[in-house]
Amino acid sequence: GFFVPGVQLSRLVMLRNLLALRQIGQRTISTTSRMHFKNRVAEKQKLFQEDDGIPVYLKGGIVDVILYRATMILTVGGTAYAIYQLAVASFPKKQD
Repeated sequence: GFFVPGVQLSRLVMLRNLLALRQIGQRTISTTSRMHFKNRVAEKQKLFQEDDGIPVYLKGGIVDVILYRATMILTVGGTAYAIYQLAVASFPKKQD
């Protein structure tokens, strides 16, 4: 057939790019993990199901306690501030 060097070359480059993209896609969607971690699901289940009187949202350790307390402080503080602002807005200043 009819041969145009630029068209044939661009098809070859496009095909090579498509194959490279396919390889990258296969590599990133791989089901195997590069880093293997020890399976600690049984340990965590035992910890979280243990009946020791500690609420489940605090069983993660000191980080959970800090996050819980910070959340409570922000919630109570924010609610108090919102009520204060509503009270201020409810009683407008009198104009002289």
